[in-house]
Amino acid sequence: MNAVSLVQSLMVLSSEAAADDAGLVSSLFAAYQKGGWGMYPITVCLLFLLAILVDRITVLFFRASINKAAFMHGLKRYIFEGNLDKAISYVAGQKKTPLTAIVKAGLVNVPRGEAEVQAAMDEAALRENPKIEARTGYLAMIGNAAMLCGLLGTVSGLITCFNAVAQVNAADKGTILSAGISEAMHCTAFGLGTAIPSLICFSVLSGRTQKMIDDINEATVSILNLIIANKDKLQNASINPPMNALQK
Repeated sequence: MNAVSLVQSLMVLSSEAAADDAGLVSSLFAAYQKGGWGMYPITVCLLFLLAILVDRITVLFFRASINKAAFMHGLKRYIFEGNLDKAISYVAGQKKTPLTAIVKAGLVNVPRGEAEVQAAMDEAALRENPKIEARTGYLAMIGNAAMLCGLLGTVSGLITCFNAVAQVNAADKGTILSAGISEAMHCTAFGLGTAIPSLICFSVLSGRTQKMIDDINEATVSILNLIIANKDKLQNASINPPMNALQK
């Protein structure tokens, strides 16, 4: 009996939650309609925000992310042994990220000297770092644009109110004033509701971007120092690494 009562209670709670969700969606849609034409540019800002967020989160937290400590630990072992071919094969076998691409570019040029290693890694960094930094800055612009679009809708609603005071007869004045104030406030709310998450996401993703670039700079300097310290072991390494390592 207790089990039956529990199941019935859960069903009631789930139905109430579904009803609340439906009510929330209906309320948001009604509020959106009250905002008037000013909601359309805010919606465009919101769509761009979501598209950039999906792209940047995918790149910064998944595709371009790698466990730097584990990667460096495995690579240092081969450099200490003076085994350049295995070091290149090890890097090529890792997930393709900006860090691995930059390190591999340097390792391939080890037999040509330290200056060539540095130049190759710098060139690769110029190619790979923009992939990490791309489009994150647009989030700040979208946040400001959404806020200004909300302000534009607010001004439009206030203009409606002033026109009602100046031109409309007394019988309709209250209705038009109410509609104008509603339009102004809803545009302000939706504009801020888009701008605030956009600016927060900009700060978080900018911090993540800077951390990844700092990790790359630290790793490349560490690899270069290791190559210099072990140049006697690496000086006889083949200038032509395995083709399968270069192709990965």
